Amino acid sequence: MLIIKEEIQTTAYLFACVLFILSLSGLSSQESAKRGVLYGIVGMMVAVLATVLGEKVEGHIFIIISLLIASVIGVIVARKVEMTAMPQLVAILHSFVGLAAVLVGVGSYLDPPSQQMHGVEHSIHLVEVFVGVFIGAITFTGSIIAWGKLDGKVQSKPWNFRGLQWMNLSLFLCCTALGVLFYSANNTSQGMPYLLIMTGIASFIGVVLVMAIGGGDMPVVVSMLNSYSGWAASAAGFMLGNDLLIVTGALVGSSGAILSMHMCHAMNRSFISVIFASGGSSSSQSGEKKAMEGEVTAINHEEASQLLSEAKSVIIVPGYGMATAKAQYLIYELVQNLRKKGKNVRFAIHPVAGRLPGHMNVLLAEASVPYDIVFEMDEINDDMPDTDVVMVIGANDVVNPSAQDDPSSSIYGMPVIEVWKAAKVIILKRGMSAGYSGENNPLFYKNNAEMLYGDAKSSVEKLLSHLN
Repeated sequence: MLIIKEEIQTTAYLFACVLFILSLSGLSSQESAKRGVLYGIVGMMVAVLATVLGEKVEGHIFIIISLLIASVIGVIVARKVEMTAMPQLVAILHSFVGLAAVLVGVGSYLDPPSQQMHGVEHSIHLVEVFVGVFIGAITFTGSIIAWGKLDGKVQSKPWNFRGLQWMNLSLFLCCTALGVLFYSANNTSQGMPYLLIMTGIASFIGVVLVMAIGGGDMPVVVSMLNSYSGWAASAAGFMLGNDLLIVTGALVGSSGAILSMHMCHAMNRSFISVIFASGGSSSSQSGEKKAMEGEVTAINHEEASQLLSEAKSVIIVPGYGMATAKAQYLIYELVQNLRKKGKNVRFAIHPVAGRLPGHMNVLLAEASVPYDIVFEMDEINDDMPDTDVVMVIGANDVVNPSAQDDPSSSIYGMPVIEVWKAAKVIILKRGMSAGYSGENNPLFYKNNAEMLYGDAKSSVEKLLSHLN
């Protein structure tokens, strides 16, 4: 077995860190995202090889077998999971990182060499173990609940009862007290009960924090759990004495936190209120809910195709319904058809459309939609009054007028795509169901809005046949 010296390993770690930074930089735009992913893959391969072949590593045969088994599982899962289930996959993968941090922490505490530490070194190690296990336990259970909510196995309605925040504060203070007792323990047999009790309480905190966040804010939760998993990995790096794990964990943790802040800004949410679910995670609600005014009207596919034929400018707003119907390929075919006829066709993407940041961008890129016709909400909202037809395909909360005019709505204050300002709005949906936030949508009742019922893929097929 080839063994590399510590100096070469350090150099490899530095090279991997540079590749990870380039990867994050590449993922900042659609044009460079593919290159960014490749940087990340190469960086991870370098990191794994440099670690496995290190001088202090033993049991290579078991490590290699584990890597092979895990790689096969990863390939199978990646090929099997649909894009619609990608948010759930990301959430459950975060839970694995949290669980790993817990196991590494417990193992590091029980490791005989760590018990021989003295003075400052021993004190720092105890803090590393306790904090790493605390963050890991919250990440583990919080990610499982997030997976359940995204997959429909756990209700999206947030927990919101009197005394919720006081309970969270009490649990945190209990963990702090256990930390003091853990630090003061004379040996592992005395300290282990405190560590295990804290792990149980932290696991419950993870459940409560995510259960108290409503469905409308779940994209922020997934992003923040990504940040937690990064900090958990960084804590594991401190416990293992692995510089690369410390740096990469910090990169993931900080980038996830920054993304969460940007998303909260895009949703007009307080970052602290969402993460700690203070006041129910969404904007404060006041008054009675507004009654739906107007009448829902529907059109058939021939009438919808006629509206598209007569329009000079068309904006398409994709949502989770497009993902479930796998309609992105046919939609791009529809776009090509309209552009050949001289229409100005563009896409409008809300920052939290779908169940994951960038979900719609990935789907459109998968269908080879040109980047120059895909616009963010802030870039295209001003063009809505001058648009002839807006096609809303499976989106709901991100085009809900209640966010602007109904203080009683749980999404009140969230910036949305103002599709109702266009001359005509065609809404492709299976029915009148509410969005993931559970809020009804007054858009369906607007005078200029028409419902085109049915599966998005089937509807677009019929529109294409009429247009051709």
